[in-house]
Amino acid sequence: MLMDYLLPYGLEWMNLLVRWLHIITGIAWIGASFYFVWLDNSLRPPAPGGELARKGVAGELWAVHGGGFYNPQKYMVAPAELPAELHWFKWEAYSTWLSGFALLTIVYYFNAQAMMVDRSVADLSSWQAIGIGLGSLVVAWVFYDLLCRSKLGKHDLAFGAVIFAFLVGATWVLTHFLSGRAAYIHVGAMIGTIMVANVAMVIIPGQRKMVNAMRAGQKPDPVYGIRGKQRSVHNNYFTLPVLFIMISNHFAMTYHHAHAWAVLGMIMLAGVFIRHFFNLRHKGRIEWKYPAIGVLLLAAVAIAIAPRPAAVSAPASAQPGAASAGAGAQFAQVQGIIAQRCVSCHAAHPTQPGFAAAPAGVALDNAQGISQNAARIYQQAVQLKAMPLANMTNMTDAERAQVAAWFEGGAKTN
Repeated sequence: MLMDYLLPYGLEWMNLLVRWLHIITGIAWIGASFYFVWLDNSLRPPAPGGELARKGVAGELWAVHGGGFYNPQKYMVAPAELPAELHWFKWEAYSTWLSGFALLTIVYYFNAQAMMVDRSVADLSSWQAIGIGLGSLVVAWVFYDLLCRSKLGKHDLAFGAVIFAFLVGATWVLTHFLSGRAAYIHVGAMIGTIMVANVAMVIIPGQRKMVNAMRAGQKPDPVYGIRGKQRSVHNNYFTLPVLFIMISNHFAMTYHHAHAWAVLGMIMLAGVFIRHFFNLRHKGRIEWKYPAIGVLLLAAVAIAIAPRPAAVSAPASAQPGAASAGAGAQFAQVQGIIAQRCVSCHAAHPTQPGFAAAPAGVALDNAQGISQNAARIYQQAVQLKAMPLANMTNMTDAERAQVAAWFEGGAKTN
């Protein structure tokens, strides 16, 4: 009995600590990515025939920050001599992916029946759901890498269109096997896997070959720099979509929509347009049409998925003009429904395996908690039908209708 309590509590702490680590390392990695893309786009070529040009410097930049002046310089291919100390930007990426995969395991794979399986979508075992999730990561990297190495990889716009279509298609497939929440997070994991594999399997190995060539007294092959730059730029455009997916589990209105795959596709596309604006801006080009397109896409999504009147059939007791036993009796019915369908998770001491505390701190095991969270209950259980999670407790449409009638009648408790 004690272990039944301590195990979910321990997982909750692991969730907290690993999520914190994931955010920290993610900031470090994405911050470095943003900085180097900005730096590349902001470098200015040295004066022809000058000392820097003779040294092989392709561009330089003067900047002031933190009370000091900085003068970063970029060498095309490599400097004449290898410096004694050379910093490698890799652990930011590796730590982000490792902590992210650990978080995926703790939150989703350790509790797959609750977090990944939605029996209204597909009746899967935990291992089947986990297998689909892990398989999606492998498929994503293999498809992306082969595409990069193909002739299409040399045409940026066409390549980007194909990768976007692939990710939207993958989202569509995953939403037909996994819960919407798990589908979204695995699309994010697919993108994150592509990004870290770019670093581990293309960028860093290429840089090592360049360094080894210099140490051997040979001229480095510029192809490794070209490939690394290509993958680095791809990672830059992936950042805003993957950041949205990292926070998407807080917004059931997106992943629980009937066309969740299209919702995510449009949000990802908006992120790409907004990122492109900043990349061009660093080069000195101000193209307001790109953020405008991004904002319009987000506005269109917001309008398209706006809540509609609850599409549930009200029971006879909830029909207008029907005899009512009073607000107190109506609330008692609603409280009974919530106790049966929601309180196993949303309680001071949840009884649902895998939960040590009420999700989001929403406890519904007393009248005060229900009253305070009435609007939230209505949105999640009636409008979105996102709760109970994967409808584990089999809440019926008639019960949702009773909750709707209570809320729309003023959410009275007596």
